[in-house]
Amino acid sequence: MKKFSLILLALCSCAYTLAQQPSSIPTPQPHQLKWHESEMGAVFHYDLHVFDGIRYGQGNNRINPIEDYNIFNPTELNTDQWVLAAKAAGCKFAVLTATHETGFGLWQSDVNPYCLKAVKWRDGKGDIVRDFVNSCRKYGVQPGIYIGIRWNSLLGIHNFKAEGEGEFARNRQLWYKRLCEKMVEEICTRYGDLFMIWFDGGADDPRGDGPDVEPIVNKYQPNCLFYHNIDRADFRWGGSETGTVGYPCWSTFPVPCSHHKKIESTKDQLELLKHGDKDGKYWVPAMADTPLRGANGRHEWFWEPDDENNLYQLDELMDMYEKSVGRNATLIMGLTPDPTGLLPAGDAQRLKEMGDEINRRFSTPIVQTSGQTRSLTLHLGKKQTIDCCVIQENIQNGERIRAYQLEAKVNGRWQKVATGESVGHKRIDRFDPIETNALRLRITESVAMPDVINFSIFNTK
Repeated sequence: MKKFSLILLALCSCAYTLAQQPSSIPTPQPHQLKWHESEMGAVFHYDLHVFDGIRYGQGNNRINPIEDYNIFNPTELNTDQWVLAAKAAGCKFAVLTATHETGFGLWQSDVNPYCLKAVKWRDGKGDIVRDFVNSCRKYGVQPGIYIGIRWNSLLGIHNFKAEGEGEFARNRQLWYKRLCEKMVEEICTRYGDLFMIWFDGGADDPRGDGPDVEPIVNKYQPNCLFYHNIDRADFRWGGSETGTVGYPCWSTFPVPCSHHKKIESTKDQLELLKHGDKDGKYWVPAMADTPLRGANGRHEWFWEPDDENNLYQLDELMDMYEKSVGRNATLIMGLTPDPTGLLPAGDAQRLKEMGDEINRRFSTPIVQTSGQTRSLTLHLGKKQTIDCCVIQENIQNGERIRAYQLEAKVNGRWQKVATGESVGHKRIDRFDPIETNALRLRITESVAMPDVINFSIFNTK
């Protein structure tokens, strides 16, 4: 009888344990984990109009082809310098625009004659995609490629669609779809493993005007982030180009693509992009992007004359960092090589300042801990002034935390200093400076046992 009771007790215990296990919490794929862990990246925009000496006009460049493509002549091009500047800011990956709105390709394409084969620079043998990928690997930065197919001013492609009517336009549409697929295959097969393939504005619907690029990426780059078409996005645009996302910011989403037809027509689409959906069934984490040259009313993804004084100030960049990386998003900085082929010195210096400041604030916590529990306490040993903490979940088990409270011990009593909702990969929670000898994290709501892999405190002043 005693043996039977022990067996029954063990079975009940097992059933209780199983009941506590989350059964449907979304989790990231391995390549999405790399996205979160990178935290920051850069995107380098480079195209023919960098060399025309006038300020970029998006409408014009989407419609009017560049008459003389031999204006492309970056005599001092040095992708090592680009990548090192991004790395100094803390970027773990970098993306190059292999094609943009002109349709001009920055590699030796066998299918797109409008590429570096056509120009006099380097006797028509230059391959900036190869230079860029080699520089990334040389300095330990993960390489990604941006392929712009939504617009092509040379071929008259506007918002994926071939200009014109009737059979002539339909035939050009089919030809353009195949051209895009062949270009993607070239990029996917010539440059080794890539961190990301980015289709700006998406790759549209392969059942309609868009090329069928997802199977190509899956075949040749199975570990690569795919962003995006009408069916799939491995991450989502965070709803603005300010370098920030809203709070809370969940990594989960109600559909597998941020521009899915089910939400494109809803008035709440922008809010979904900014915040995600804590009850979403798909892992589609947020991106926060912004150009470095975005101050004083400017917002420039490409180099243009007279923009040297329009770099964001360091305090603005740090505010972006804390409102992107610190809100469970990945920050992407837009960088602008100039006509000589170098990233301007002032831009590189500002990036270094940003990286130095991130390290100063967050590289050395006063104290830290971790644990699978609903309450964690950090003891400082003596009274110290603190103003910030970092919380990180083990997102391999999904986002479990739904609400939390931070409490500091002041004069022997616990005092609330902050509350929050989403944590995910990283939450930087800033609060008014307070003198204390202990800080407590209390998880007040969760969908399963919280798994906190980092709870640390700082004095960032």
